[in-house]
Amino acid sequence: MFEMFFTFMRIGLFTIGGGYAMIPLIEEQVVRRKAWVSAEELIDLIAVAQSCPGIFAVNISIFIGYRRRGTLGALACTLGAVLPSFIIILAIALVFRQFRDNEIVERIFRGIRPAVVALIAAPVFRMAKSAKVNRYNVWIPVVAAIAIWLLGVSPIYVIMLAGIGGYVYGQYIKE
Repeated sequence: MFEMFFTFMRIGLFTIGGGYAMIPLIEEQVVRRKAWVSAEELIDLIAVAQSCPGIFAVNISIFIGYRRRGTLGALACTLGAVLPSFIIILAIALVFRQFRDNEIVERIFRGIRPAVVALIAAPVFRMAKSAKVNRYNVWIPVVAAIAIWLLGVSPIYVIMLAGIGGYVYGQYIKE
């Protein structure tokens, strides 16, 4: 339990940019180092965490913790994931007025933003490989991303349509 708590506390402490920026750290710690879940299981857990209401980081830590040690594992992982952010946000809130207009702080955040994009993009390519995205089905994530990004389609509809499409393909088309 302590190992799960401290693993997710490290992940939560070093994640800048929100829950999706946690994915590379979760993948490194939970899949590669600890082997608590496989790469395929992580993709499934990410899909479920995205489609459930609530904060992604909390959802994914709950699912991984529950998968490992039940309810207490879910609690340990969730507390580990959110405690660093809670403490940091509380400290920032206490001193926010003193540095909110500081040009140095603004420049630091301007430099961090592109790095966060890379932190999110890198695991996408690794997960695509684990999800067996290839030249025949690469159009599915591309069309889904365009539908969400450019057309404003709700991700919920994209997930539902993909699930229905996968069922139909598996049931009627694939031998």
